[in-house]
Amino acid sequence: MPTAVAAAGQTQMEPAQPTQGASSEQVVVEVLRLKVPAVDREPWLEAERQSWEPWLRRQSGFLERRIYWDAAGEEGLLLIHWASRRQWQGIADAEVQRVQQRFDELARQGTGRSDPHPFPLLFSGELIPQ
Repeated sequence: MPTAVAAAGQTQMEPAQPTQGASSEQVVVEVLRLKVPAVDREPWLEAERQSWEPWLRRQSGFLERRIYWDAAGEEGLLLIHWASRRQWQGIADAEVQRVQQRFDELARQGTGRSDPHPFPLLFSGELIPQ
């Protein structure tokens, strides 16, 4: 599944790079890092709860999502576990973009900022459990 990437105020779709030696049928963990200022931590979590959380629960192959926050770096870390890479990557780009837009809208409302992407994506990748 591509992930939305905020760059210079624009959203671009960039596919996560496959891990070398990964099978499309094994469990995979999507890794996302976002810039989340301390003052906006609660609005970020609320935007996650109202957008990505319900959407993820409806996706075939979704197993679990863990959310972490690094206070020193002011970054959010999301680890999203999928039953298979095939199921994760099979989600339509347009569907992801729709949820990303909803997330950004909620984030703007919660923070009071007008940034197109109040919590910019810093990193997108994947991990294969060993």
